[in-house]
Amino acid sequence: MGTDLQVQSENLLPGFGSAASFELAQRAAKMLSQSTLVPKEYQGNLPNCVIALNMAARMGSDPLMVMQNLYIVHGRPGWSSQFLIATANTCGRFSAIRYEFVGTKGKDDWGCFAWAIERETGKRLEGGTVTIDIAKREGWYDRKDRDGKIASKWPNMPQQMLMYRAAAWFVRAYAPELAMGMHTAEEIADFDPERDVDGSIVEEIRTQANQEPIDIAPEAPAASPAEPEPTPPADRPAPADPEPEAPPAKPEPKTQSAVGPKPRTGALPF
Repeated sequence: MGTDLQVQSENLLPGFGSAASFELAQRAAKMLSQSTLVPKEYQGNLPNCVIALNMAARMGSDPLMVMQNLYIVHGRPGWSSQFLIATANTCGRFSAIRYEFVGTKGKDDWGCFAWAIERETGKRLEGGTVTIDIAKREGWYDRKDRDGKIASKWPNMPQQMLMYRAAAWFVRAYAPELAMGMHTAEEIADFDPERDVDGSIVEEIRTQANQEPIDIAPEAPAASPAEPEPTPPADRPAPADPEPEAPPAKPEPKTQSAVGPKPRTGALPF
């Protein structure tokens, strides 16, 4: 029983597979987060160290090597091209990656593709061809930063960028599990975060919104509908309309008699 536990503890890898492996990951991450040799994204950041340890365990790589070659560009993680090439060369499935150039150097048709021999079948595997023309049409060659300055490495080191991009295409075509679904840092840097995928909508809103004035006439206030008169219940007769009141009678004019006033009786005047 004790021997079985000892074997299990020796084969235990840091990660999220079990409570023991997660506890081991936290202990190792705490130690690495206190080191000054790891990149600044991991110093004092325990969660980042745990994630790096889990990725290293899944890839069978050294944790420090993973930390030193995992970059955050535009908020997205990506491998360095050198690390991805080294991982493919040492995975044991292929021979070392080689490159074959096509086209005329200095022209837009100049490019290359990566190839290697699959050890199991002996077949030569070739990746996609990357050319300067593709780099220009995709916007990698003359990529600019937000200040309008050239931020691309393609004009200064075109051969190296062709080889890096061709190797990345080869690995994602024949061994995508080695890249773990991530691009290289050079690829992410060439992607404008405001033009790719859903970012195109953000860019369109930023540049096109409120460019043309819209003249909207104010709407007249709607008249409030007249309130309907209440309807009497069916069992009650509707009240009869009141009869109009008769106008008041005019007073008759007083008339004087045609006969003069009646003389007094009694003493006669002298």
